[in-house]
Parts: sequence; C-alpha cells; structure tokens
Amino acid sequence: MQPRMKSPVFLLPAAMEALQMLAKAIEGSGVPPQTLELVHLRASQINGCAVCLDMHWRALKKHGASNERISTVAAWRETPYFTDAERAALALTEAVTRLADRSDPVPDEIWSEAARHYSETQLASLVLSIGLINLWNRLNATTSQVTGPWIEQYI
Repeated sequence: MQPRMKSPVFLLPAAMEALQMLAKAIEGSGVPPQTLELVHLRASQINGCAVCLDMHWRALKKHGASNERISTVAAWRETPYFTDAERAALALTEAVTRLADRSDPVPDEIWSEAARHYSETQLASLVLSIGLINLWNRLNATTSQVTGPWIEQYI
C-alpha cells in the first residue's frame, strides 16, 4: 500500500499548525475526552478513514475506554455501553457527517437531545470537532494515507 502523495498537512505545515490549534481549542471546552474520541471514531467509521480509525481507537484505549465501548461504537444504539450524553453526541456526529443523506440534515430532535446534555460552548466544541474529524477523514481518504505503528506518535 502506498499513499497517492504525502499528506497535505505535511506539505503545508501552516495547515497542520492551524488544525492542531483548532484541536487544542476544542479540547478545552469541557466535553469529556472519551466523548470526543467516540465522535472521532464514529465519523471515521462512516467515512472509512483507516488512519483516523487506527488513531482514535488507540486514543480511546489511552483514555480508559473498555474494549466493549470501542468495538461497539458503530452499533451504539443497540448496546448498553454508552451514556445518554454520549448517545446524543454520536447521533449528532452521524447527522453532521451525513449532511447530504436527508433533506433536514440535522433534525431538531437530534439537536435538542444534544442541547439537553451539553452547554452551548460544549455544543460548539462538538460541532467543530465533528467538522475537524470529517476534514481529517477527507484528507486521508482522498490521498490514500496508510496507517501503521507510526500513528502512536500522534496520540
């Protein structure tokens, strides 16, 4: 397996710096780290990004997530391993990641449920986090980036 090219963020270091700064801003919002990682893993599953899948299951493990939580995130609706707040974040993640799949991309009931569990600042963090992971997924998938042990240096 060979990538089509180097990752765009390595060719444009200022872009990498900007994305890392955005990630730092998101981290300080009060959304639990495991929730953010669940969001990242779920969006990466939907988008088929191997690099991000590899990175975020490892990050979840580092944050103390159980194997059950990590291995069932794609079936979060059918498992008992997630809190109501996490379920709201995962539903929001799926809606925002699949914007073109329905005429009302983020229905009021999904937004309202997320707003029931998260402050406005935390919602901002979730929306930015979902947008950022979707950007990473698209960069990696478009350029066919290959995952591997090197990913651990970024966790």
